[in-house]
Amino acid sequence: MENGKKIWTREEALALHDQPLMDLLFQAQTVHRAHFDPNKVQMSRLLSIKTGGCAEDCAYCSQSARNGSKLSASKLLEVERVLSEARKAKEAGATRYCMGAAWREPKERDMEQLVAMVEGVKALGMESCMTLGMLDDSQVFRLRDAGLDYYNHNVDTSERFYPEVITTRSFSDRIDTLNRVREAGIKVCSGGILGMGEEGEDRVDMLVTLANLEEAPDSVPINMLMPQDDTPLADLKPIDPIAFVRVIAVARIMMPTSHVRLSAGRSDMTDEMQAMCFFAGANSIFCGDTLLTADNPEDDKDMALFAKLGLKPMAAEDHMECKKKAQQEPPIPNLRPMTPPNTSVEAAE
Repeated sequence: MENGKKIWTREEALALHDQPLMDLLFQAQTVHRAHFDPNKVQMSRLLSIKTGGCAEDCAYCSQSARNGSKLSASKLLEVERVLSEARKAKEAGATRYCMGAAWREPKERDMEQLVAMVEGVKALGMESCMTLGMLDDSQVFRLRDAGLDYYNHNVDTSERFYPEVITTRSFSDRIDTLNRVREAGIKVCSGGILGMGEEGEDRVDMLVTLANLEEAPDSVPINMLMPQDDTPLADLKPIDPIAFVRVIAVARIMMPTSHVRLSAGRSDMTDEMQAMCFFAGANSIFCGDTLLTADNPEDDKDMALFAKLGLKPMAAEDHMECKKKAQQEPPIPNLRPMTPPNTSVEAAE
């Protein structure tokens, strides 16, 4: 423990990850129920406000100008168009509106529009989130003062595997941005992508990095790689579903009060796989039929799945109640891997 916060070691996290799946799921569901209503899921909507032409070389991304992608670059969307889509998202049940731009970092000329977008989303009574790449102090403060609730900046993978995926920005650059955002008082949204060729240990190391930040991210998006044409990872095979579920469960145990978001890749998941992820502690999704440039299940398909599972969208007041509960209750104690009881029985005579 450090200042009352659990500091996870790699060995502890690996032990959780590698234990029998039924034990892992039981522990994850126990932690989940201690902090959240297990039958409610937070709904977010994501809009690409500036697509393509990014200077980064992220190997998974179809928006990178360095990957040979045929996706043409667009200009930053007009403020009113963004707010029109936000109104539709709210009507469809979304409580958080996320805006993403394919940039290394925003330029000063774009800041006035970005600030207006945040202010407009807040005026609708929705939580606001942006992902714009790296930010300097001035940009962070302007977005904070506009009312930005969350800033998304994924670490993507482990520090060890990171250079295999991205070379135009370092792992430490990402951590610096997360720290800058948090210190300004904006909540952090940060997770990663599974299935990029990493090892199981890399997935665990990524979770250790996130859990051991000074404050764990409020939201932890876990993405399943959706191979995009004309990218270096276009031909990779899908991650094993059980391996994916394990990461969801470990994330829930290590970050008990965070929203664990089942993000990109849901369109390639069966209903059964998604159900296992919800049982393992996922309690947030992106709704809508598109995530930036990737497919996502349509709203009616999500509602049909929710009906089968008895799940309901989490209202904004539910979200606030969960956060109050998390602040009032002591954190759940560290759960070690379960040791099965001695079940040996002498044979009856």
